[in-house]
Amino acid sequence: MSKDCEKHGGGGGGTAGRICGVIIGFIIMVLITIFLVWVILQPTKPRFILQDATVFAFNLTQPDLLTSKFQVTLVTRNRNSKIGIYYDRLHVYATYRNQQITFPTAIPPTYQGHKEDSVWSPLIYGNDVPVAPYNAVALGDEQSRGFVELVIRADGRVRWKVGTLITGKYHLHVRCHAYINLAEKSNGVIVGENIVKYMVDNQCSVNV
Repeated sequence: MSKDCEKHGGGGGGTAGRICGVIIGFIIMVLITIFLVWVILQPTKPRFILQDATVFAFNLTQPDLLTSKFQVTLVTRNRNSKIGIYYDRLHVYATYRNQQITFPTAIPPTYQGHKEDSVWSPLIYGNDVPVAPYNAVALGDEQSRGFVELVIRADGRVRWKVGTLITGKYHLHVRCHAYINLAEKSNGVIVGENIVKYMVDNQCSVNV
């Protein structure tokens, strides 16, 4: 921008230079205002809770292929009283021992107002997903005991809205532990043939 100002200024007169100076000054003031508002309001990251998980399928077959299908309920709350949150992009998927075992499912872009709650119930699944041999052994052991530990993850981008000001995009990483007792279906609610809904109610870790 400074080079453009020099070119215009050299054309005869300081009018263009003064205009460029005003524009630069205005941009600096806006950036300072955003920074001060940010510091004063101290935005708090949203809270996520994994409320439940409905298991439609969870089968490990040879050679180390996993077919799984879940519907999970995520409840998120904007804890800020003066800041809104734009969820521009968010994908939910399941992992086992840091290995992704389902395809990512996209959550539609959402705006969350002050002190507002949102509930999402995405369906996540994976068909014949190759599992690393060492994970397949551990998963087989857990299945034989009837107790499997998964992590439901949500990754995406968020923006903060303060009044009419909207920030740039920030990375959002959510991790929710889900302990599923596959051996005791009585621990869940049977909602269909071989379909069981388990109440989890675990608070998730959130990093922005």
